[in-house]
Amino acid sequence: MTPINIRTALLICAVAFGITAAIGPAVIRYLRKMKFGQKILEIGPKWHMNKQNIPTMGGFMFIIGIAAAVCAGDLLLAMQTGEVAVTSLAVLGLAVAYGAVGLVDDYAKIRKKENAGLTPQQKLVLQILVAGAFILVLFLSTDGSPKLWLPFTDIVFAWPWPLYIIFAAFVIVGADNAVNLTDGIDGLAAGVTLPVAVFFTFVGIAQQDAGVMTFAAALAGGLAGFLLYNFNPAKVFMGDTGSLFLGGAVAGLAFACDMPLILLLVGLVYIIETLSVILQVTYFKASGGKRLFKMAPIHHHFEMCGWGEKKIVLVFSGLTALLCLLAYFVALAPIL
Repeated sequence: MTPINIRTALLICAVAFGITAAIGPAVIRYLRKMKFGQKILEIGPKWHMNKQNIPTMGGFMFIIGIAAAVCAGDLLLAMQTGEVAVTSLAVLGLAVAYGAVGLVDDYAKIRKKENAGLTPQQKLVLQILVAGAFILVLFLSTDGSPKLWLPFTDIVFAWPWPLYIIFAAFVIVGADNAVNLTDGIDGLAAGVTLPVAVFFTFVGIAQQDAGVMTFAAALAGGLAGFLLYNFNPAKVFMGDTGSLFLGGAVAGLAFACDMPLILLLVGLVYIIETLSVILQVTYFKASGGKRLFKMAPIHHHFEMCGWGEKKIVLVFSGLTALLCLLAYFVALAPIL
């Protein structure tokens, strides 16, 4: 029996879940001891002020759990197949590098004692540099021209590296920021990303790609463990350390599967969150101060409409799960 199967994926997932859940209390105690508390923007929903000083940078707990599970999974698969799943390490490297950018941003916020860390320009430059390094890895590991698959079709076409580099950098940086914007209420970013991780786990199994399966399964387990502490009412927030890590993880998996456009489906919630901010700012400037939404990103709009945080998380995560099913059973059918 091939080791790239559901049983192996569940084992890797369980390792990530167990480690994340086990170290959670210690991480939260340490963050409290160091006084790494979240600062809440006054322009946000007023009821969020009671979350002031809840420990942030909690993304460390699932980063540790995921990294440990990936290493354990790679070792297990190497023993069974004699091959090292380089893909999982490349995606992990991308995600950790973005997590490091988030760590710098979180630390700057804590030092300034306000909800403003790196400037947008500083963060963008760092994100582009990280994306460039990952694209270089893709270039060195790819023979010939990169390929792009169109969802819902069996069309796969090659295009020149210069154009692909621009496209890849745009998608990776865009996905990273989109996940970051989604992290606005208890459990939302983790809850939405969990079904995306499960989706890529099954894609890895279907394509017999050990690297994709290993990292995605570890990502799913780590997020499930983190939600024990982050679901409303949250005991800890992931911070930019966690949300930028997740953005890099999702983008990295999409490129590792050679299907970045699948993010239009499985990442639709991230896209809607981002578009709501763009539309709000554009409409505000064009209309002379009027607002399209009660508040942006759009999860805050639903809060202002009376939706509770748990309802928003369940609806957004449920929608993502349905889109992931659609992506797997319909969009992937032509090539699996």
